[in-house]
Amino acid sequence: MRKGFTRRPKAKSNDGGDAEETARAQAPAVKNYITPKGLQRLRDELRFLLTRERPAVTQVVAWAAGNGDRSENADYQYGKRRLRQIDRRIRFLTKRIDAAEVVNPEAPRSGRAAMQVFFGATVRFANSAGAERVVSIVGLDEVDLDRNHISWRSPLAHALMKPVVPVSTASRPSLSASFASWPNRPIW
Repeated sequence: MRKGFTRRPKAKSNDGGDAEETARAQAPAVKNYITPKGLQRLRDELRFLLTRERPAVTQVVAWAAGNGDRSENADYQYGKRRLRQIDRRIRFLTKRIDAAEVVNPEAPRSGRAAMQVFFGATVRFANSAGAERVVSIVGLDEVDLDRNHISWRSPLAHALMKPVVPVSTASRPSLSASFASWPNRPIW
């Protein structure tokens, strides 16, 4: 490999650490908005992993370990791999649940907020061809395109959540949609 394509190690400064790494580690994360139903689904999955899935796999691993040579024991190797996957998912779910900021979409809104699309709303819109589509704006952990649940961070949700204007346009290669004068109230 040529010398130009190799990575040079950074020289450590004597001031007690790299300020850039410290700033990156303390950078605020994106808020984890979630609906009450979505939070309950995450809790149910966590409870299932802790009470059913992990104990069952642990039992299989213990049985496989008792069979002898672990280096040639596929049940043991795959069981340990599955345990690592379960533990990784448990850690992820625990962090997401702890960081969750529950937003109740059914809370009453008044004034200007009542006339604007918001997190948790179900919105009906039409594209430039006139085809109507209904989507619900939900959290990152609740996205399900089969049920028409889109993330509040998606470009479509951002376009829908903008303040009321006569016509706004969002486009991408496979979709060109105009949002014009639709009732910005949630469809319950």
